[in-house]
Amino acid sequence: MNIKACIFDLDGVIVDTAKYHYLAWKRLAKELNFDFTEKDNERLKGVSRMASLDILLSIGGLSFSEKEKIKLAEKKNKWYVEYISKLDKNEILPGVEDFLRKLKQNGIKIALGSASKNSMLILNNLQLVPYFDTIIDGNKVSKAKPDPEVFLLAAKELNIPSEYCVVFEDAEAGIEAAKKANMKAIGVGSKDILKKSDKIIDCFKGLELNILEF
Repeated sequence: MNIKACIFDLDGVIVDTAKYHYLAWKRLAKELNFDFTEKDNERLKGVSRMASLDILLSIGGLSFSEKEKIKLAEKKNKWYVEYISKLDKNEILPGVEDFLRKLKQNGIKIALGSASKNSMLILNNLQLVPYFDTIIDGNKVSKAKPDPEVFLLAAKELNIPSEYCVVFEDAEAGIEAAKKANMKAIGVGSKDILKKSDKIIDCFKGLELNILEF
């Protein structure tokens, strides 16, 4: 199998921005006079902003009108953007840039496939933008994973058929989306959660291109 393109999720694969989401949600909960723990935060992983807010409010036993909820979600996002605006190259997860460099040197196309609407801000701060041939994010797609839209659009923009693409993902919904797109899926993280992946890696440190052999 000759892989011609690698598509990367952002959060948890290239950089760990989950902690900043947590800090922003925790700050919102504190303002609403209740505590939001790391255990509570597990329930928000891979969940959209508004659905995350609903979970948070249910933990606090609070209810608001749709208009008020939009304001709360905007406030949380403003804080999150403040946090990620301070990101720098030191926050790139171990081995990621080295692996991107190897792909580039070997003529393998590179795409981002993420639901984040802040991906350009993050990639610019990490100084990784030049590695990517295309960036597909929450500003270009409307359907959330496990819908394969984000990955299919990435393949289309790279002009490479799905079966020659591999996706790197840390979330179950992302692996499912890759399989629906008829792509290979490499899970980054836990074997228990990512068991539907074709292969699983702990991290990118020391990773060689033979991982792309299927």
